Amino acid sequence: MKYTVLFCLFLISGFSINAQEGAANPVHNNNPVFEGWYADPEGIIFDNKYWIYPTYSAPYDKQVFFDAFSSPDLVHWTKHEKVLDTTSVKWAKRAVWAPSIIKKGDKYFLFFGANDIQSDEEYGGIGVAVASRPEGPFKDYLGKPLIDKFHNGAQPIDQFVFRDADGKHYLIYGGWKHCNIAQLNDDFTGFIPFENGEIFREITPENYVEGPFMFIRDGKYYFMWSEGGWTGPDYSVAYAIADSPMGPFKRIDKILQQDMDIATGAGHHSVIKVPRKDRWYIVYHRRPLDETDRNSRETCIDEMHFDDNGFILPVKITVEGVKSDPLE
Repeated sequence: MKYTVLFCLFLISGFSINAQEGAANPVHNNNPVFEGWYADPEGIIFDNKYWIYPTYSAPYDKQVFFDAFSSPDLVHWTKHEKVLDTTSVKWAKRAVWAPSIIKKGDKYFLFFGANDIQSDEEYGGIGVAVASRPEGPFKDYLGKPLIDKFHNGAQPIDQFVFRDADGKHYLIYGGWKHCNIAQLNDDFTGFIPFENGEIFREITPENYVEGPFMFIRDGKYYFMWSEGGWTGPDYSVAYAIADSPMGPFKRIDKILQQDMDIATGAGHHSVIKVPRKDRWYIVYHRRPLDETDRNSRETCIDEMHFDDNGFILPVKITVEGVKSDPLE
């Protein structure tokens, strides 16, 4: 009896220690990274903070604003409500999508799609807003769309502004399975023609649907895009590598897709590189397994790795997400 009591006391004591250790080191599930239905997230670093600018995921007529989110460490996020809404963009009426932002000088330029135009006869397309702070408020920069027509078959949506190593800025965009690149002029009011006189050059790779993104690593240009349909489970991300932002881009592989144990429709992403380190994060949206509404999309972050030859390894989507990674 005495040994039984001592054994029980030992078990209780051990449980107490383990419970205390568990309380001191809790396991956090950091995906999704913030509450609410948000899609098409662009991640970027400003002023020693991580920022995410997503689409508000809702019926088109309710997509009339953008919220933004900032974090010192990728784990704790602050919501900045309505950094831009259509009261500041008179020509934008609905379907305000896929913000892409860059800082130039002391201004922040936010590129966005609006109105989901289906032909050149409809008014809308890609616009630009400007602010003096990353949290806005942003105001319409041009008073009209920057791109309001279909060029090379590309619907004017899903814009990404890319700064090349030489300081030139390009707008890479396009839906309907076509992707264009165009060089922005110095004040972002228009475009500089290429050597042959064309303004919009098509760089569409195999299986491209929408959601372009580009970054440079070790002198190579990584071009990424979304494949499949955004309303379905097969939405995914693939990539190519080239020596120039013009390509040519030959599809290498798919690196982000659904996991039927976690979520479906993983796509329309962006990438964050930690300054001065070879550490990379992929920011994307996905649909929880118990959701069937096409607008039930949540924003998540997972790690992205490369092999010794510079190829992107398949990303494992997780509920744990990423650990705290404060910027230095």
